[in-house]
Amino acid sequence: MLPYTSFTYFGILAYLSIPTIAIGLIGKKRLSQLWLVVALAIMLLIQYLFPQKFFGNGLIEVVWLVIGYGIFEWAVAYTLLLLRKKEKNKTSQLGFYLAIACAVVPLMAVKAAPIFRTASPVAFIGISYVTFRVVDVIINIYDGLITQLPIVRFLSFILFFPTISSGPIDNYRRFSEDFTHERTRQEFINDLNGAVHRIFKGFFYEFIAAALIKTYWLDPAGHNSSFLGIVSYMYAYSFYLFFDFAGYSAFAISISYLFGIHTPENFNWAFFSRNIKDFWNRWHMSLSFWFRDHIYSRFVFAAMKGKWLDDKYAISYLGYLVTFGLMGFWHGFTWYFVIYGFYHAFLLIGYDIFSRSRRQSAAPDKLGRNVRLTLSIFLTFNLVCFGFLIFSGRLDPSFKPAKAPVDLGPTTAH
Repeated sequence: MLPYTSFTYFGILAYLSIPTIAIGLIGKKRLSQLWLVVALAIMLLIQYLFPQKFFGNGLIEVVWLVIGYGIFEWAVAYTLLLLRKKEKNKTSQLGFYLAIACAVVPLMAVKAAPIFRTASPVAFIGISYVTFRVVDVIINIYDGLITQLPIVRFLSFILFFPTISSGPIDNYRRFSEDFTHERTRQEFINDLNGAVHRIFKGFFYEFIAAALIKTYWLDPAGHNSSFLGIVSYMYAYSFYLFFDFAGYSAFAISISYLFGIHTPENFNWAFFSRNIKDFWNRWHMSLSFWFRDHIYSRFVFAAMKGKWLDDKYAISYLGYLVTFGLMGFWHGFTWYFVIYGFYHAFLLIGYDIFSRSRRQSAAPDKLGRNVRLTLSIFLTFNLVCFGFLIFSGRLDPSFKPAKAPVDLGPTTAH
């Protein structure tokens, strides 16, 4: 069962919320932790208890595949943790790279499967977001920021059911603080208020705004192959993508709050961004910050430390290409996903060059600043929408208007 796609799913969540609210009002954290683990097991069974081809004609219940994957990744991370303790804070890079490979190879197999016109035997809904969490744990172990790794807490983190299929992407240390925090009755009431607010926002975004845009704008525009039709599709897809994905994120954050986990926000008025850098600080923020912290920053640091290039700006620009190139490949190995990634890398490079060239110019008056801000928001919005047009696959000659649009939410194989 796909999360947040049917009222049956919300009905199940409603039943789970009754003991959750009762326990929260009592204010017993130990009981709350136990119930979180029980609820996690229940939802994993509901979401993944269906057969899937494994090898040849063999079938396996996907829930066992997910559990087996989680235990395997815990064993990998725990082995790295033991190696780090044994080697007294000098974990070998070989062990680190092997651990990273064990984390990402299953995802790569899933992403590469369409190229070979086959299905990956290790595919399950949410594997992308689970992989991000596993990699976060491995990197933090390597950096010495994680010194303990209880298996129940680790599995609860990577398989946390509200966010397993669509994010937002949390980090282990922040999750662990909430998981072990003694939540008071008043703190639960505050969390409950936040949960109710977000779930109503999610229903409006997903089942009203996104549904109306898809029915009355996106689908009709998809059948119009003229230039104006493609432009209309570009804007329709951009707004649909926001309301669809922001709606799923609101649902995920809402249920997280109910269980005492303060999953980070994912959107912050992204279509009002002043520039492309500001956009990536507002759109799919958990993904953007994950790539910034774990890919871009580490790449730039290694390049400067190793003196790969003399120009620090060239290193930064190369970091953008690596980071957003990987982001494009993460969505899939289809050409328009890859182009989408590099498109944003070049936008960021272009913005940095432009902004540095403008630093020497005279500061405009208040009216000039307002005009510049308005034009900047308008230009950024349209550049972003064109990027989403690339991402949608609408420019692919094989695009079929009748197919459901690809989005960043749980309706894809992430």
